[in-house]
Amino acid sequence: MPDPLRLSVLDQSVASAGRPQDESIRHTVALAEHCERLGYERFWLSEHHGLPAIVGTAPEVLMAAIAARTTRIRIGSAGVMLPHYSAFKVAEQFRVLEALAPGRIDLGVGRAPGTDQRTSRLLNPDAGAAEHFPQQVRELHAWVCGEDLPEGHAGRGIQAFPRGATTPQLWMLGSSGYGAQLAGHFGLPYSFAHFITDGEGCEEALALYRHLFRPGRIAQPQANACVWALAADTEEEAWRLFASRERARVDRQSGRLGALLPPHEALRPYNPAEEAFRQGLRSRALVGTGEQVVQKLRSLAGELQVDELVVITWTWDPLAQRRSYELLARAAGLQPP
Repeated sequence: MPDPLRLSVLDQSVASAGRPQDESIRHTVALAEHCERLGYERFWLSEHHGLPAIVGTAPEVLMAAIAARTTRIRIGSAGVMLPHYSAFKVAEQFRVLEALAPGRIDLGVGRAPGTDQRTSRLLNPDAGAAEHFPQQVRELHAWVCGEDLPEGHAGRGIQAFPRGATTPQLWMLGSSGYGAQLAGHFGLPYSFAHFITDGEGCEEALALYRHLFRPGRIAQPQANACVWALAADTEEEAWRLFASRERARVDRQSGRLGALLPPHEALRPYNPAEEAFRQGLRSRALVGTGEQVVQKLRSLAGELQVDELVVITWTWDPLAQRRSYELLARAAGLQPP
């Protein structure tokens, strides 16, 4: 593994109990500025709808705000849930973002709805929209890169404006082999959502991507993994802060979704099934001091054969989240710009 380890950030604008939801959006923008100063590679934003726990619903809007407040860090969507939208409109949005931050825009796309079925229908009434995802990716790639579509296509001759000297970097996101296959087929960078599956299927998906890759948007395979991690000044403090995330994950198993609780309110008795899930979660968690977590991150990056990890961190207190990224940056040897 190279030294220093390349680290990036994924933020979801998580709602915190007792705090107005609009604060979560402003905290995300402030976190992006903070992470740029720390030397992180890129700052990605997720898209979710109708969830009381995650209020980051419009990554493209947040990206514009962050672009206006940063100068170096790459900014991206992780991702735009493409079946909800017109590929042409998404291309236009990201061409505008590219004009605001030339050479710094990542356009990550995914097929998953990022919401429940009812809310998904409100975004796009077509229940079969996800079936057209590969075609949408092909169209999006053409419009983002300024290439024409094939003869007979309804969009042939139509361009997405504004044009410029640079173009957004298209990424394929996934948590299964499906996205890996598409990324390999189209020759796109690929990011696996390790934090969604707790790592299950990650090595297999990355291997499939590398096996099927053929040159396209990029000449060689380029992959990373999005992982959940939390660091604090002491290991004891890190595990105390982890209680908020732990409670959210256990509750989610039974369909209970809500704002993130402060650590002292997150503790409750668990039934045997919940306790077994909790212990499994803790055994895999990347939690500890900055040095401890970075050591685990380096080991994981070596196992996955990637030179970049994208770190997502949930804490009830935004200051604890900022401190976690500070400690990881220091331990990994990131170089401030």
